[in-house]
Amino acid sequence: MIKLIVLVGAAATMPGAAAAEKFIFGWVERVGVQGTAATLEAKLDTGATTSSIDAREIYRFRRGEKRFVRFQLPGGDGASPQLVERPLVRMVRIKQHDGQYQRRPVVALGVCLGRVWRDVEFSLVDRSNFDHPVLLGRNALAGLVLVDADLAHTTPPRCNQLPLEP
Repeated sequence: MIKLIVLVGAAATMPGAAAAEKFIFGWVERVGVQGTAATLEAKLDTGATTSSIDAREIYRFRRGEKRFVRFQLPGGDGASPQLVERPLVRMVRIKQHDGQYQRRPVVALGVCLGRVWRDVEFSLVDRSNFDHPVLLGRNALAGLVLVDADLAHTTPPRCNQLPLEP
């Protein structure tokens, strides 16, 4: 059997010590997401550049000169969905599998993966037709994570503090 470990970021060109400093996770993990008290399933996708999260009832608005987004995150673990407000980072244009483009708002949310806490930019989209409500792409994984395709659910989120608000 061939075991494939996908190196992300600088470790891809620096063997040995650089790879040893990375956390190893499986291709699917449970993560804590800022804005919800529950844990959510996340696909660690080194083939995707950016990250996305299952968001419903997405509403963009202004508060003074600043742009914000209000949206509902899934509760996960049978918990109720959580209403979240975050500053709008930017709008992105995503090419879908059918060749069509879709504009999506992007917000920053903290994510806990094992003992790793990282602020991640997520595009907001209805992911109800996908198996996993969270997709973590290379931008979120680079510099910290090795993905072992043989593994899944290696460790639950164990960050000291998972703030619900920024």
